[in-house]
Amino acid sequence: MAKFTCKCGRLLSTVMAPNDVELWVYTDDEWYAILSNEEIEAWKVPFPNLEVWKCPRCERIYVFQKDSNHLARVYKPGDAGNGRN
Repeated sequence: MAKFTCKCGRLLSTVMAPNDVELWVYTDDEWYAILSNEEIEAWKVPFPNLEVWKCPRCERIYVFQKDSNHLARVYKPGDAGNGRN
């Protein structure tokens, strides 16, 4: 996915790299598996299992299923973790 419109109306895009939208998020287990290699080379670090984007305007967090563009969850500041806004 390269473009998505946030609920606040801002167009989010990951076309340019680097950008201020896409976050690289790993679970502890995923990260420790990466670190368990003797030598870490940036090009060998696998992509995360989820795509996570953050809107710079309203700070909503969008979580997409990797490789499917399916929106799995949306979080906004003050949600208390219910993932419904």
